[in-house]
Amino acid sequence: MSGNCNRTPFWERQPRLPVAIQRFLKEGLEAALLDPEARQALVWPTILGAPVLRSAHPHGLPEAELLNHAARMLAALGQHDPSAAWKAQMARWPDTADLGPGGWRPAASWGAWGPLVSLRCGWQLAALTPLPLGPRYPLACGVSLFNHGLYHECHDALEPLWAVAEADLKNRLQGLILLAGGYHHLQLHNFVGLLSLWEEALARLGACGGRVATPWGEVRAETALDLTARRLDHGKRMTVDADDEAIFGPLWALDRPTWELA
Repeated sequence: MSGNCNRTPFWERQPRLPVAIQRFLKEGLEAALLDPEARQALVWPTILGAPVLRSAHPHGLPEAELLNHAARMLAALGQHDPSAAWKAQMARWPDTADLGPGGWRPAASWGAWGPLVSLRCGWQLAALTPLPLGPRYPLACGVSLFNHGLYHECHDALEPLWAVAEADLKNRLQGLILLAGGYHHLQLHNFVGLLSLWEEALARLGACGGRVATPWGEVRAETALDLTARRLDHGKRMTVDADDEAIFGPLWALDRPTWELA
């Protein structure tokens, strides 16, 4: 888990992204969750959409500079051939970039969302890069993504584990997924959605006190459960016609929840 997660830029209201942007982000993340080698797919959008580079190179980022920026990030993933990685990226995800008169630019389909695509991919990369590989990797991804405030991505990481689980484990993984989903609805200021998901999450996780034992380690979410219960209590005292500040102000003011993987 990146130490920077305590300063996540996602602990605040987020815009609802266009479907095309959601699809692009989901495909890259799902590849990285399935195969750690594919984490390199997150490197290129992080660089291409970065506002400082777009401002410095309005007609496109020269490929040599693109590869230079990527080299350090790829090295942290154990990859040391940026040129080959870039070719592989464009072969698999040609909607990553378009070639402009001065070099590579974010794909036109990103529209005005380039900076947010860059930020989100960069934060996904920060969440996944330090994780140990092996059987614990999928669960560790879910925990780290949650701790980085990437709640929708946390759902994507845990869902395959839930799909193959049985009995109590399936129920409790579903509780973690619902807990994360509620915080995603908080980011979207979807009051009805967050109340529904948090209520069911607390019901599923209450029996184990927020400690979810799995074959890949134990997720300790006791503090997150307590913080969510306090948020749910506040939410139930609100009405849907209350103003945003009355509803959401206290929800954001409480500490941000985190999980621990033991």
